[in-house]
This record gives sequence, structure tokens and C-alpha cells, in this order.
Amino acid sequence: MRESVGGQETLRGGIVTGAIDRVSGTIRERVPPLTAIPLPRAVDRRLLHQRWPVRELASPPPGSGLAPVLGDAGAPLIGHSLESMRFGLEFALHRYETYGPVSWMGAFGQRIAVLAGPEATQIALVNKDKAFSQEGWKFFIERFFHRGLMLLDFEEHLLHRRIMQEAFTRERLSGYARQFAPVLRQGIADWGARPKPRLYWALKRLTLDVATRVFMDMPSGRNAEQINRAFVDSVRAATALVRFPVPGGRWAAGLNGRRLLERYFAENLPAKRRAPGDDLFSALCLATGDDGERFGDEDVINHMIFLMMAAHDTTTITSTAAAYHLAKHPEWQERAREESLALGDEAPDLAALDGLHTLDLVIKESLRLTAPVPSLPRKAVKDVDVLGHYIPAGTLVSVSPTANHFSPRHWTQPRRFDPERFAEGRREDKSHRYAWMPFGGGAHKCIGLHFGTYEVKAVLHEMLRAYRWSVPRDYRMRWDYVSLPVPVDGLPVRLAPLRRGSRIVHKQ
Repeated sequence: MRESVGGQETLRGGIVTGAIDRVSGTIRERVPPLTAIPLPRAVDRRLLHQRWPVRELASPPPGSGLAPVLGDAGAPLIGHSLESMRFGLEFALHRYETYGPVSWMGAFGQRIAVLAGPEATQIALVNKDKAFSQEGWKFFIERFFHRGLMLLDFEEHLLHRRIMQEAFTRERLSGYARQFAPVLRQGIADWGARPKPRLYWALKRLTLDVATRVFMDMPSGRNAEQINRAFVDSVRAATALVRFPVPGGRWAAGLNGRRLLERYFAENLPAKRRAPGDDLFSALCLATGDDGERFGDEDVINHMIFLMMAAHDTTTITSTAAAYHLAKHPEWQERAREESLALGDEAPDLAALDGLHTLDLVIKESLRLTAPVPSLPRKAVKDVDVLGHYIPAGTLVSVSPTANHFSPRHWTQPRRFDPERFAEGRREDKSHRYAWMPFGGGAHKCIGLHFGTYEVKAVLHEMLRAYRWSVPRDYRMRWDYVSLPVPVDGLPVRLAPLRRGSRIVHKQ
């Protein structure tokens, strides 16, 4: 039963989550999706540990010496779609423990081979034999992020990546940092009016402001809210169980969002070509490859839509995860704050951000515990041997960073928050090339990883200067994995303005 609490819609006895209001276009909280609704523990355990008949994905060719990939289809039609979205980490680790590094499962009407653990991951992402293509991503997001960089393959991908790299040089990053610094400082100062925000949604609003300012040179406002709603709808449509444009469904909302984004960028592109600025949109219009190659209008539009999504969603997730751990571990929050306050009141440039070593450790550990993109889809374009197992051509494949990040062979007490594991002298992330892989790997490693890391550090730096924040001692944040990870309750925190002398920082 629904009821209204303080102007927010909730489920009686349940948990609220966030969304973009389709009427007003503003960020608000609403009833959670099915995957986030609390259930009795016994029901949760049964869903997670339900046994299904074990079958082979396909029979290996006679005489190949290869073993079949074992797994199960799950429930009729939907397979393991609901469990994977509801349980996320626990589901991935349960499958890894049950079947090992190479298995298969039914989900979204498909048989999907799952590669987990550093060794299996390396085979897929290094991809020496070019046996794996980005067609896996296309199954999920092609209709919404058509020809984004992550969806391109082989030589075409390398060409586009070389051109796009011009938008992510150190000089460009320095310019972006100068642009996002005042946006972050003002936006975080404004949080002082709400001492108990749901932090994920406050951060999402903030990272959207950065994306619209740095990527498009566009002020926040109603147009920005409509664009954010379009991105949210497009991302969440990727895991729709009904993959047809049924009115009111996620798939239809995603298609509408894509059309809005195409229209916006197409209308603004001619002006960017005529009078480019310092934003990413302009940088893509001007970017030139080694042999003078440049992006056409359609390429610019497709890459902008993809990069906008990738930039502000993953930054929001990482900032939220790091802020949560800093709330749960106030000793780390104070250690990081000491470094931030030592920088003084000037907006930090890249060199200053590089010097925030405690935040480096915290961010890396937060990325380990919550990979912003928990699955990297691929498709086998030819028969392939993975660790002695036979995967036939045409199979959808999912590479799972989650299993790598929690492998007890590579990490000490992997469920524990321990940023020092990344410090010199330990460097547990060096135990294997793919033990830690929040940005993917191989030719498709995230092109914006440095931009994203600097933005997350700048966000946390400004938070540390302005507030102390906390959560109740027994609070545990739970992630919803319907698309990318989102905290089911939005992460409610208590903000306390940080006083230095007689000044309250958030009123600067």
C-alpha cells in the first residue's frame, strides 16, 4: 500500500528509491522497482539458492579435448534476470562458487556465458584472436546508445578512439577541471539547506550539472532536467524484460529518451561547429586523427549521447560509494579531510587533486567494492576456448568484474573496506592484471577514466571542505542492479556544516 511521507511517495514498511519525475522533470523519490522491494530473508535465500537442472551450453566438437560449459537456464522465459538484478554481488559470487570461472545462465531470453575471475577475464578482454566482439553490448543498449564508442569493434573502434583521445588530453582535462570546480563548490554549498539529503540523488543532480556545463556548455535548468530524464530512461531500458515499445514500459521510455537526445544534439551541433568553445561537444567537433580524420555530424551526436551517459552515471555511482564508506569509517573521512583542508580555499587544479593521496586509496577501494559497470557484455564471433571450455560462435558472453574484485586468491579479506590494500608496499591490485578492473580493460578500457577520477576526487574534496556526514552505526546500504548500481534508498545521510574558526564553510 502506498502512502505519502513528507511529500515523498513510499511503500508502507518498504524502502524508497529515486527517479526522475515524468511530469515535473525534477529528481524525486518514488516507489522502488520490484527488484528493490524488501522481502523476508527466507524468500530472498530461496530466490538466490533455487536449484535448477544443470545442463551443457553446447557439446564440444569431437576430438577437441574441450570441456562443455555447465550452467542452468533458471526460470522459464525470464531465466535469472530478476535474481541478477536483485542480488547483484551475491548472485555473481554464488554463481562463481557454484560453477567456477566459466559457466552459463539463462537471462533476458538468451543463454549467456559468464566469465568470472582474472584468468577468464583476461582471455576475453585482451582478445588476441579477435573472438569476442562488442555485439554483446548491442543486444542491451544498441537502440539507445547507437554507435557509441563502446559499441564499436576492431579497426573502426581504434580509429574512433584515436580521434576521440584529442578530447581527453591532459590540457583538455585541465580545462574541464577549471570549469567543473565552481559548479561543484556552489552545488555542494547549496546542500546546506537540506541537512538530511538522499545523497545519491543530490550527487546525480550535481554530476549532471557538471556534464551539461563541461560537456555541452549548457546551464542547468528545465532543459537539463529533461535531458537527464532521457538519459535515465535510456539506461534503465537496457534491462527491460519486455523488449518492445509497450506504452508506459521501460523500453518505450528509452526509445523516447534516445529521440529527445538526438534532437537536442542535432539542433545544437551547427553552432558548435561555427563557434567552438572549451566543452567536450566542441572538442569532438574539432577532434582530428593522425591522418586528418574527423567525426561527421552523426558520429559526434552518437558519441556525445554515449559519453554523457557514461560520464555522469558512473561518476555518481563512484562518488556515492566512496561517500558511503567515508560515512561508515569516520577515521578515513578525517584523514581525507586533513589533506583537503591543507590545500586552502583555492579551487584545486589537476596537480592539487593528484596530491590527495588518501582519496586515491578510498576511491580505488570503493571502485573495487562497487564496480560502476558490474557486467561487460561481449559476443563470441567464432568458436573459442576459454580455460579449456568450449563456447560456440554466436554466444552472448558476460565478463564479471565483481568476481575478480572479491577473489580471496587476490585480495585479503575481500569483503572488508581496507583502502590500504592499494598503498605502496601492499598493492593487492597488482596480484593479477585483471584483479582490479573497474574501468574494463584491453582495447575498450574506459577512455574517460582520468576525467572521471578527477571529477570524483573534486566532488569528495568539496564535500570534505564543507561538511562532516554520517549514517547510523547499524546502517547498511543496499544496491539495486536493475541497470547500473543505484542505492535502493538513495543513501540518506546527516550533513553537519564544517566550522573553521567562526566561519561556516557551506555559506561561502
